[in-house]
Amino acid sequence: MAKFKITGQEKLSGTIEIGGAKNAALKILQAAILADSPSTISNVPNILDIKKSLAILESIGAKVEFSNNIVIIDPTEIKSSHPDEKLMKKLRGSIVLIGALLSKFGHAVFSQPGGCLIGSRPIDDHLDLFKQLGVKITSDDCAFHLDGKPKAGKVVLNKMSVTATENAILATVFSPGKTEIHVAAAEPEIADLANYLNKMGARISGAGTHVITIEGVRSLSGTDYKIMPDRIEAGTYLAAAIATNSELEIGPVISDHLSIYLKKVKDAGANFVIVSHNDAEYIKTSQHSGITAQSIDTRPYPGFSTDLQSPYAVLMTQAKGVTNIFETMFEGRFAYLEQTKKMGTITNIINPHEFTISGPCELTGAEVSGADIRGGAALVIAALIAKGETVITDIEFVDRGYENMDAKLKAVGADIERIS
Repeated sequence: MAKFKITGQEKLSGTIEIGGAKNAALKILQAAILADSPSTISNVPNILDIKKSLAILESIGAKVEFSNNIVIIDPTEIKSSHPDEKLMKKLRGSIVLIGALLSKFGHAVFSQPGGCLIGSRPIDDHLDLFKQLGVKITSDDCAFHLDGKPKAGKVVLNKMSVTATENAILATVFSPGKTEIHVAAAEPEIADLANYLNKMGARISGAGTHVITIEGVRSLSGTDYKIMPDRIEAGTYLAAAIATNSELEIGPVISDHLSIYLKKVKDAGANFVIVSHNDAEYIKTSQHSGITAQSIDTRPYPGFSTDLQSPYAVLMTQAKGVTNIFETMFEGRFAYLEQTKKMGTITNIINPHEFTISGPCELTGAEVSGADIRGGAALVIAALIAKGETVITDIEFVDRGYENMDAKLKAVGADIERIS
């Protein structure tokens, strides 16, 4: 298993290029199977989760090419509605493929998808929306069997779930008539998915709001599409820049996608401006004179993203005062805290959804282990802050969500090495 060896307290300088949004790319690649011709998707991050997603698509008959962050998907020979169950169990976001398969075939078979162990994420919300669309659902010891073309109509989601919203969109893109999705999640990645589908010929409006309307169409044609920048990757590197009090440019970004995150770090005392290069936004940081604690609670977009909770918490270990972190989305997202305690953080877990950080903390290098994608990235930030050498094991979690994190950090001055 690979490890990162990091010697901390180095100043960073230069530019970190942000890749395409992981959580948009995963769903757009799955949506590509709905077309009657190939699509070329660019700005796709070269990360483990994307490779898993492409393997799942190949398991149902799609032809896939992936190089230089460009994916070509030819769906014309897809005949199976039963994706490889072992592969599905390795990637929770793969559940969105079910909506696409129901649209395409009126039938799908799947087992419970997998992913990071960050708390309970049941599939009941997905099964409920499919029932609302008239799909018949049966199950056995191994899998769920879904039958019937989804019927247009009003869908009310149980909560603002990103993947349930995306499944509802993909399930009804071919349904004759009008479908309204209420209590829809509003994340930018959903709007990016809708933009791709509309470019192929779909008729979707309201994506990015809590009511989405789909007018069913008969067919979609493959197209070229560029994935939007990854707001979570940008927020992670911004936390690293502020925590190490470094001068970096981070981008391209869409700053509106990070509004509350940027406000929180600005209120904490970070110095940065938004600059423009070739019509793209970049965040340019400069040195600050110290940061102060700013409490957060994670919420669905446009609230503070749960995926940025752990990088932000590590940043707050360097802030003066007590920071309260209230994680409203997942009850299992604090595993990284036990690892940061080995490095000297002062944290107090109040309950499975809430903890405090007392800072500033003087961090010292240690051997620690990643437990999920964002927690692993948070440990990298902690190692950049810490005095001495840190070894991070289980970095495959980081590789699932961040393309070449070690190379990007090394290029701006970090003392980081990947050890096989």
